[in-house]
Amino acid sequence: MGRPRLYCGQACRQRAYEQRAATAKAGLSADVVLVTRAELDGLQDRLYQLRCAIEDVQTLLAEKPTKAELEQSLADLVRSTGRLDRLWLTGRAAG
Repeated sequence: MGRPRLYCGQACRQRAYEQRAATAKAGLSADVVLVTRAELDGLQDRLYQLRCAIEDVQTLLAEKPTKAELEQSLADLVRSTGRLDRLWLTGRAAG
């Protein structure tokens, strides 16, 4: 009932508030996303791992793999995504 939740919990709500406050204080537009260098480096590492896993699957497919080899390669590909599926950005609530 009611309006859908915007945040998964109080910690996420607090981080969103801190980000909005920091961007406003710096005079940045609302569509700017602030991340730490460590967060950016981690994201770039995960994306590189994903790219490598995709290339591994492509190479394997060219070699006519067995079902077991293909299943293992695809499992590695899924594992390489890590927590990329949890990186969601939502717009600022109106009002």
